[in-house]
Amino acid sequence: MNRIFMVLMLGAFLCQSCETKKAEQEKETEFLVSTPLIKDTLITREYVSQISAISHIEIRALERGYLEKIFVDEGQSINKGQLMFQIKPAIYQAELQKAQAEAEFAQIEYQNTKNLADNKIVAANELAMAKAKLDKAKAEVSLARVRLGFTQIRAPFNGIMDHFQVRLGSLLDEGDLLTTLSDNSEMWVYFNVPEAEYLDYRSNQAGHNMSRVRLQMANHKLFPQIGVVKTIEADFNNETGNIAFRATFPNPDRLLRHGETGNILMDIPISNALLIPQKATFEVLDKKYVYVVDKSGRLKSREIVIAAELPHIYVVKEGLSQDDKILLEGLRLVKENEKIHYKYLKPASVMSQLDLYAE
Repeated sequence: MNRIFMVLMLGAFLCQSCETKKAEQEKETEFLVSTPLIKDTLITREYVSQISAISHIEIRALERGYLEKIFVDEGQSINKGQLMFQIKPAIYQAELQKAQAEAEFAQIEYQNTKNLADNKIVAANELAMAKAKLDKAKAEVSLARVRLGFTQIRAPFNGIMDHFQVRLGSLLDEGDLLTTLSDNSEMWVYFNVPEAEYLDYRSNQAGHNMSRVRLQMANHKLFPQIGVVKTIEADFNNETGNIAFRATFPNPDRLLRHGETGNILMDIPISNALLIPQKATFEVLDKKYVYVVDKSGRLKSREIVIAAELPHIYVVKEGLSQDDKILLEGLRLVKENEKIHYKYLKPASVMSQLDLYAE
């Protein structure tokens, strides 16, 4: 009798223990679900860019001769009209002096001929010929003065000198490269935009100030000035399907230099974007999926199409609606068609725990 009682007590204890474990297991496997959040937001598109000075030119010799003097240094900031190089001017000075002497002789000859013509001693044709000879001599003086001026090479605008291609005393031919000069008071930043994004840009440009862009420099820091897209090229590149944009950035501190690279950041507004946490998704063969909870509490995997990516957030283009309940966590602990116990969280509460950039 005692043995039967002990067996019954043991059975009751084991039954109670199983029920307790089952309840604890059910409590432990309660999953969190939510629905997508509908919100106006901004996505940031990034484009590789090439930075150019607003003016970047080659400085070349205009006449042949020896480089006699260099008045500037590499990397120096110079002003418009400042003397940079002097080519030995001896030959051109002699040519100018010769032209001036011939002009003085022609002037005297013309004056004498004019006096004779006034006294009716010579014909008017001789006076005209003397005048033409004088004009030609003056033109030769002007030409010689211009050629002498070519021996002095001055800055055509304010800018920064590049490295020298020649050294003092070098024999220069006409057209030889001396250096380059950059005006980096403003910078032109070129970047290529795919056709679909170009169409989005033009469609949204009227309602939003999308022409303003930011520049991420090579050190991953943002350039402090805001740029403006002012130019779009006329034609698409048929090989790449891209079209070139040009943004202009003020460069008051001369931080940017010609030839740098960076990334253009363009903010694109999206109205009524469908937002979900990235952690609620999983990949199969490079495709994105989520688990959707049906009315009976069973899980169904569903493929989604991502329109854009934000920090910890996906903007969904296709595959979900605002009312779909999606599994937030524990994706590796469940399987297709499994029935789960879940707790619903409001999407605003879920997103508030993430780093969401939205307006």
